[in-house]
Amino acid sequence: MNELEERTQQFAIDVRIFLRSLNPDLFVKDDITQLIRSSGSVGANYIEANECLSKKDFLYRIKICLKEAKESRYWLKIISSTNKSIAHEEANKLINESTQFVRIFSSIVLKVK
Repeated sequence: MNELEERTQQFAIDVRIFLRSLNPDLFVKDDITQLIRSSGSVGANYIEANECLSKKDFLYRIKICLKEAKESRYWLKIISSTNKSIAHEEANKLINESTQFVRIFSSIVLKVK
């Protein structure tokens, strides 16, 4: 497993650990479900990208990684802003990591084009 695969996997794990620490109400549960899906999809699509047979398919998968990283950041910000019982330091750490993924995948897209 390469370093970025490990980072994306750790991100998905850290998101799940973070979410377990919340005391979610009915309104936040849908946000949590969205965040779980998008955070796991970043790494899953990166693994798929590394297994691609063509440059076009690789670029497509990396663009999905970028989209999912942006979506994860969005949901983290929503959850962080609307939940009073949240550990903001941990939320900010995850938001920063998702921002780093956005930068990394954006850079890959520019280099591959």
